[in-house]
Amino acid sequence: MIRGIFGYEWFVSLRYLRAKRKQTFISVISFISIAGVTLGVAALIVVLAVMTGFHDGVRQQILGNIPHILIQKYGSGIEDYRELAQKAAAVSPRIVQVSPFVSREAMLLSKKNVAAVSVKGIEPGNKIFSQTLFTLERKGAGELLFDSGAPLPGLIIGFNTATVLGISVGDTVNVIPPLFTVTPFGVIPKMKPFRVVGILRQQGGVLDAYFGYVSLAAAQELLDTHGQVSGLEIELDSFDHTQKVAASLRRSFRYPFGVRSWEEMFGSFLAALKLEKLGLFIVLTIIVLVAAFNIATTLIMIVMEKHKDIAVLRSLGATARSIMAIFLLEGLIVGTLGTSLGTAAGVLLARNADPIIKWLERLLGVRIFDQTVYGMEAFPSVVNGGDVLAVVTVAMVISLLATLYPAWRAARMDPAEALRYD
Repeated sequence: MIRGIFGYEWFVSLRYLRAKRKQTFISVISFISIAGVTLGVAALIVVLAVMTGFHDGVRQQILGNIPHILIQKYGSGIEDYRELAQKAAAVSPRIVQVSPFVSREAMLLSKKNVAAVSVKGIEPGNKIFSQTLFTLERKGAGELLFDSGAPLPGLIIGFNTATVLGISVGDTVNVIPPLFTVTPFGVIPKMKPFRVVGILRQQGGVLDAYFGYVSLAAAQELLDTHGQVSGLEIELDSFDHTQKVAASLRRSFRYPFGVRSWEEMFGSFLAALKLEKLGLFIVLTIIVLVAAFNIATTLIMIVMEKHKDIAVLRSLGATARSIMAIFLLEGLIVGTLGTSLGTAAGVLLARNADPIIKWLERLLGVRIFDQTVYGMEAFPSVVNGGDVLAVVTVAMVISLLATLYPAWRAARMDPAEALRYD
């Protein structure tokens, strides 16, 4: 199609890329330009895929413990929470679950070890049960946590918390809330034993170490909040609709109630990741820009080398527009080859980032990606079609801009001046 539009210009531009024996240096620079664009595009795609993977991984960790929307009451707990839960569920069809909860900071004491957590009383169906857990006797975590016939109430904690306390499933933990009893012998802190029935299997999660989960009834008894809850947790069919549903809930739940979305609670952290991704995109674009300078340099040298050929073409009737098209096509060929190869290499590397990292770890004998630090089972890398399209567009635009000046100089060349001494 391009050959049909440009005719002989396409043939001449391809011919100029294939250097003669005395012009090998120009051909080498052309290959360096293609390699530069390839490396720049591949690096951009891989880095953006990794940043997207980290962003999605952190968001998944946050939403594994935090509800999409949270409703609480300023200054006190919520008493008529069953009626309020029905009212909230009727606000939007996007709402799939409304669950009351009780939450308060407490200390866990076991084997002379201490850990601070937020004890959270939950009801059956909470999304914490969708996570992978180590459980007692391989039973369901929900069955164990809400077993009213058990000798001790159940407790689910994070992997890091269990490590700090030196305990496993089946062990007993004393939970000490910030409540005290005044006796003739002094002030005695309230303490109640719980049995660990589940441990979150994921290591290094953002919020796993912060929570300890018990049944709602056990939490109300432990924290002396009978008939009250700390708030309502609202789950949607998709986190993408959080802002819209939260705005609707604010119109229905006015002061003294407060409505917060997960983005308002942790959005600044995710925004920092997005800003870092944008910064890396800008920095790595400089690699493509440097490769574009090589394209411009190559075309300038070809124009200087082919000034006689250009003069002959103009003498034979070629227009300035045709001469400009020849060198524009030559630069676009270099840019297109580099962008295509870079896109293929970048997508291939990004889609296989985890096995490549593990292979390098085995080969070099070093730990490149510590899963326990990031709380992710695999090296995160997610290829986003929009990111790939943005990289390809930027690379092609830069390549096109790099060809404009050399092509314009070639089009302005005076054939009589070029052939004066020949």
